Amino acid sequence: MESVAPNPEVRLEVTRCFRTLTTSTDASEVVATLQTLHCYLDEGPDSRTDPGQRAEFRRAHFTPALRLLVGGIRAAWPAGLAPAQQADLWDGLFLKGPPEQALLVLMEAIGELKAGANLDRAVAITEKFLRSGRLADLLWCRCLETGPSDSPQLRDTLLGRVAALPDVAANRLRLKNKELFLPQQYYPLLATEMLTALQRTCQSLRDGTDCSLTFVAQTLGKVCIQGHSGLVLAVLAPRLSVCTRCDMVWQRVCWKLLQNVPQRWMESVLTGLVQAVSGPDALGRVIGNLVLTNKKAQFVITHKLLLLQYKYETRVLRIVLGYLAADRERRPLLIQVLRSVLQAWANPSAVKHTPLDQQLYVSRALLLSVSLLKDSELQELHSELLQCMLGGMQCHLDSGVVRIRRMGMVVGECLSARMDLHKTKLKFEYEPDEETLELLCLMRPIAGDEPEEEHINEVDTPQETSATTTRDASSQKESKTDPDSDLDSDDELTPYDMSGDQETSKASPPCYLRDCLETLVSSEDPQRVELSLRVAEGLVRRNVFAAREVSVQMTKVLLHMEDKYSINGFLSLRQATMVALIVTDCISVTQYLTTEFYSLNYSLRQRLDILEVLTLAAQELSKPITENRNPPEGIVGATELTPYPGDNPVQWREVVQKRIESKTKRLRKGATRPPAAATPNRYAPVAGHFFFPLLSNYDKPQVTFDLLGGDHLVLGRLIHSLGLFMHLAVNAPIAAQMGCALLDFVWAVRYHGDQMVRRGVLFAVCSVFLSMPSENLLVDLSDQLFETRTWLADVAEEDPDADCRSLAIQSLILLDKSLKKQLRDQQALSFES
Repeated sequence: MESVAPNPEVRLEVTRCFRTLTTSTDASEVVATLQTLHCYLDEGPDSRTDPGQRAEFRRAHFTPALRLLVGGIRAAWPAGLAPAQQADLWDGLFLKGPPEQALLVLMEAIGELKAGANLDRAVAITEKFLRSGRLADLLWCRCLETGPSDSPQLRDTLLGRVAALPDVAANRLRLKNKELFLPQQYYPLLATEMLTALQRTCQSLRDGTDCSLTFVAQTLGKVCIQGHSGLVLAVLAPRLSVCTRCDMVWQRVCWKLLQNVPQRWMESVLTGLVQAVSGPDALGRVIGNLVLTNKKAQFVITHKLLLLQYKYETRVLRIVLGYLAADRERRPLLIQVLRSVLQAWANPSAVKHTPLDQQLYVSRALLLSVSLLKDSELQELHSELLQCMLGGMQCHLDSGVVRIRRMGMVVGECLSARMDLHKTKLKFEYEPDEETLELLCLMRPIAGDEPEEEHINEVDTPQETSATTTRDASSQKESKTDPDSDLDSDDELTPYDMSGDQETSKASPPCYLRDCLETLVSSEDPQRVELSLRVAEGLVRRNVFAAREVSVQMTKVLLHMEDKYSINGFLSLRQATMVALIVTDCISVTQYLTTEFYSLNYSLRQRLDILEVLTLAAQELSKPITENRNPPEGIVGATELTPYPGDNPVQWREVVQKRIESKTKRLRKGATRPPAAATPNRYAPVAGHFFFPLLSNYDKPQVTFDLLGGDHLVLGRLIHSLGLFMHLAVNAPIAAQMGCALLDFVWAVRYHGDQMVRRGVLFAVCSVFLSMPSENLLVDLSDQLFETRTWLADVAEEDPDADCRSLAIQSLILLDKSLKKQLRDQQALSFES
C-alpha cells in the first residue's frame, strides 16, 4: 500500500477543531466544528474535501479526534445538543470512519474511564457500533488488505479486542454490563458478522477481486481457543454447510478459511467444528482435504479425537470416521486409524490401566472403522484383524471387570461377523444392556447424512395419515364381517379358567433330610432331584439336629453338584441350601469350605461359589434372629399379584389414620412402638473361622490355582470377601486382630495391575477403618498409618479407575475421622485427670 504524504492544511484545520471542542461553550460553534470533522469522512460526490485530505484525516487524525470526544472534553456542552444532533454528529463520527480505529478507541475508553457520563456515552456508542453491523465492516476491511499495511502489534491488539470484548466489558462494568456484551449474545453476533464478511468475499471473488481471509481465520481461532467455539460454530457451521452444498466458490472460501487458522488454534477450531456439523459430508464440504495438507489437523482428526480424548458422543465418531471414508484420497488415513485403534483396543496394558469410558470409546471407534471398510480392504487386513481380534479378546476376557469382559465379547462377535470367518460367527452368552445394544448398532450403516432432511421426508402428511387409518379401519371391518368365515367355529364357547392349575407330579418331595441327601447323591430321576433341591433349605432350617449330623457331607455334595437336568433356579437353590447349612452348623461347615478353597482339583467357579456362600452366611449371622423367615423376594414377586387396594377393608382405615396422624399436632408424643429386643450377634464368636483360614495359603501357588498369578479374578473376590467379614465384625473382640492381619495381607497387592483387585484392596482398607476401634488404630497400626495415608492420597489422584479414586477418598475421610475422634477422647481424658 502506498504511503500518504502529510497534508499541512488538514493538520491545521483539525487542530483548530480540537481547540474549539475543548474550549468553546457555544452549541452552534460546536455543531459547526463537528460538521467540519464529518466532511473528512463523507465519501459522496458532494463532499467538500478531496480523497487525499480524507485519507490523511483517516490515517493521522481520526483516532485523536475520537479520543478527544470520549474522554478529553467537558461533559457540559454535549448535553446541550439535541438528540438528533448528538446521534448524527457525535455518534456518526464513530460509525462512519475506519471501524478498527473506532473499536480500539471505544474499548480503550471503557477500560480507562471512571464511572460517569463519559463512560456511559462510550458504552452506548459501543452498543450502537455492534448493532449497526460495524463488526462486519471491520472484518471486510481486513479482507480487502491483501498485504501487510500495519504493524503486527496493532493487528494483535485489534484481534484481542474483537475476541475478548465481553471480558473487557464485564471486568469494567460489572453489574451494569449490557446484555449485548454478554458472551451468549456477542459471540453469535460475531459469527453472523463473519458470515457477512465471507459472503462479501465470495461476491468479490466472483467479480475478480482478490481478498485475504487471514484476519477472519485468526479471529475464529482466537475465539475458539478462549472456549467460545460452541457459541460461534453453532451459527457458522449450519450456514456454511448449506452454502457449500452447491456452490464451489463457497467451498473454496471455507477451505481457505480453515487453512489460514494458525497452528496453535487449529485443534480448538476442529474439535468445535466436528461437534457442530450435521454429518460427515458437511464436514468434508467445509474443510475439504485439510487433513492431507495440514499436519496438525491430521493429528487432531486421526489421533487425538479417537485415542487421546474420549468425552465426545458417538455422533462425533461417526462424523470423523465417515469424513475419512468419504473421499478416495482420505481412505488411506482411515486404514491408518483402524490400525491404531485396533492396537489400542488389543493392548493388555491399556485394558488394565485406562478408564472404562475410554475403553468403551475406543471400542466404538473400532466398530465404526470396521463397518466403513470395503470388502477389498477387509481382505487385505484380514490376517492383521484376526490376530489383533484374538489377542484383544483374550485381554478383555481375562479382566475381572464385568463390563470389560462383556465389551470384549460384543466386539469379538461384531468383528467375526464382519470378517465372515468360514461362515462361522462367534457367539457369547451375556446379558444385553444399553451398552451392548449400542455397540451392536454401530455395525449397521446409517442411510443419510442430513438428519433434518430425512426427518422431513419421513413424516407423512395429515391427509396421508388419515387415509391410511381409514384403509386400516375398513380392512378390519371387512375381516370382521366376512361372510365366508367358519360358521362352525368354537369361539363363542366360554373357556375354563386354568390359570391356577398345577401339573400333578408322580414323585413326592422328601420329608426327611437324609432322604433328601440320598436323592441328591444317587437318584437319576430329574423330577425327584429337583423336588429334593427345592425343599432342601426348608428341611435344613427345620431339622437343626439332623442337619448338624450331615452338614459337612451335604455341603460337599452340593459343592460338587452340577446342573445336569437344567433345573430352573438351580444356582440360587443350591446356594440357599449351603447358606442354611453354614448358619445351622457354622464351625464345621466353615472349616470344611475354607479348607477346600485352597485344595486341588477345584474350578475357579467352585472357589468363587465358596466365597459367595461364606459372605451370604456371614451377613445372615450378623443380622438379628426373626421369628418368621420371609421367603425370597424373587419367589414372592413371581407367584403373587399385588392386591387391589379396595379389596382390603383394613387398608383404607390405615390410610385415613395416617392422614389424621400427619395433620395432628401433639405437644408431646410417647413411644409408638416398643423398643426392639436385644439379640446376641451370632457372627461375632465365629468371625475368626470365616476370616483367618482364608489368609493361610494365599501365597502358595498350585498346579491349577495361582492366586497371586493369573487368577486375579478370584484374588479380587477373596479380598472383597475378607473386607466384608471385617466390616461385619464391628464391635467384636477379635476385630482389632482381624484388621491388622487384613492390612498386612492387602499391603502386598496394593499396586496390582487389575482394577478389580485394587478395588477390593481399597474396600478392605475402608472396612478396617470402619470396624477397628480408633484406639487400636493408633496403638496397633501407628507405624503403618502415615505410609497408608500417603498411598491413599496417590491413589485418589493418579489411579485410572474412577471407583478406585472414590474408594481412596472415602478411606482418607474415614481415617481422618477415626484419628480426630481418638485425639479428642485423649484430650478429654487429660482434662478430666
